[in-house]
Amino acid sequence: MKTVKILSVDDEADLELLLTQYFRRKIRKGEYEFSFAHNGLEALEMLLKNKDYDIILSDINMPEMDGLTLLTKINEMQNPALKCIMVSAYGDMGNIRQAMNNGAFDFATKPIDLDDLSVTIEKAIAQIEYIKRMEQEHQQLEGIKDDLAIASQIQQSILPRIFPPFPDVADKLDISACMYAAKDVGGDFYDFFRIDNDRIGFVMADVSGKGIPAAIFMAVSRTILRTTAIQGMSPSECVTRSNSLISKESYESMFVTVFYGIYDIRTGEVTYVNAGHNPPCILKKNGTVEELPQSMNLMVGILDGFEYPEDKCKLEPGDTLFTFTDGVTEAMSADFQMYSDARLHRNLSGMAADSCQQIIDTIKADIATHTKGAEQSDDITMLVLKRLQ
Repeated sequence: MKTVKILSVDDEADLELLLTQYFRRKIRKGEYEFSFAHNGLEALEMLLKNKDYDIILSDINMPEMDGLTLLTKINEMQNPALKCIMVSAYGDMGNIRQAMNNGAFDFATKPIDLDDLSVTIEKAIAQIEYIKRMEQEHQQLEGIKDDLAIASQIQQSILPRIFPPFPDVADKLDISACMYAAKDVGGDFYDFFRIDNDRIGFVMADVSGKGIPAAIFMAVSRTILRTTAIQGMSPSECVTRSNSLISKESYESMFVTVFYGIYDIRTGEVTYVNAGHNPPCILKKNGTVEELPQSMNLMVGILDGFEYPEDKCKLEPGDTLFTFTDGVTEAMSADFQMYSDARLHRNLSGMAADSCQQIIDTIKADIATHTKGAEQSDDITMLVLKRLQ
């Protein structure tokens, strides 16, 4: 700790000599620095001018402003690291008790036992150091909190948020998406982009882990997938190439589940690779719900050199492709019941005529109903694509 600054407040002039003589070694070493005031009013003026005092050693009975009044004024400064040691005549227990009830750190009685006072000062210093450490840690936590808020805004800003995203084909295709992070930042992400006039690429992904590590890995994975995909590669080539790159960036065996598809606006055909991700659902125009086959592929980032085969499905006019992360079906209620695939399918079956945004809003509201205020345990992400004609 830096030099401890002690303000002694007493109308007896000989106390100044006693303190400076007794603590002379600590004063010479720069450990203690004493200042002196002769009454509470003078002390208060010094405190207002110099706010870095650590300990106030104050007599209770003084002219102009007594020690109890000074203690009240010090409390109004709301500085928990400023400790007051009160001094009064032996037997003046009424004032001493009041001082302790009003927040004094400790007390000493006259005639002052300087050895005992030294121990009391050391105890006060230990408390001051503790409080200052806590204040510093609190400031650091507040800084981290502010940084996380900014990181959350940045993370949301890199995800597409303008709907409809492709106005020139708005009569043929409806698409909407959302990501609700369980913490300040998340590991889920979605993406979609134009490959050419007739094809649109879209991604639904879930990074292993939570919080800041997952968010950083999410940003890396999203950048690699998008950069690779917009080159026009097939889904198989894109995910295989991305896996090779992401495997080299993986830290402590982190991985990402990925569903990457290319939608052909003219035909409604979806060519896709599912790399360990939840199987999306096709909501047919007649209200039936079909789940795409379960993926047998490795997650991306696990093994460099793995080849990802691609599959195909087709959306007829009025059909909707619903992609999501496991934060949807595994959303937990207060009594530890999961939302489940079955409940998701039941709800989807009644929304065949709804827009993509309506589907997202309805599912999100039903998840909230299911969880009934239970803490969100995982990121909730959905991307919905509907063929209009």
